[in-house]
Amino acid sequence: MPAIAPPDTALAARLRLAVTRLARRLRKEAEPGITPTMLAALSSIGHAERLTMSDLCAAEQVQPPTMTRVVAAMVEAGLVLREPDADDRRVAWVRLTAEGKKLLERSRRRKEEFLGRGLRSLEPRELTVLEEAAGILERLTEGRA
Repeated sequence: MPAIAPPDTALAARLRLAVTRLARRLRKEAEPGITPTMLAALSSIGHAERLTMSDLCAAEQVQPPTMTRVVAAMVEAGLVLREPDADDRRVAWVRLTAEGKKLLERSRRRKEEFLGRGLRSLEPRELTVLEEAAGILERLTEGRA
């Protein structure tokens, strides 16, 4: 007789699938021509205002050669500037350009508009549940659960 999965396992599977599908759907709302990796890096840079390449690699959990290619593509697209550190020429700082900021804001706005359209179709009780769930998901992703 097969073992019955505990409720937390079933819930974990449902959450994984729902979050994966939502993330996929939100990626479709992103700016055309920008990869998810580029968008994630832009977001990290925008949040910090400027990052070293090492810090950006750590934030995005990628190896330096990968991030070097991503940043080079973003520099070429005019989305970020890569500047050497004034005191240590081995260190490179990355910051958003005005165009990078605009692209990031447009992408966020499109995604939030998509979610907003869906939220408008929900009942007040469902909105309350989602508000609570958002806090719980934030704790889970921040490692505070």
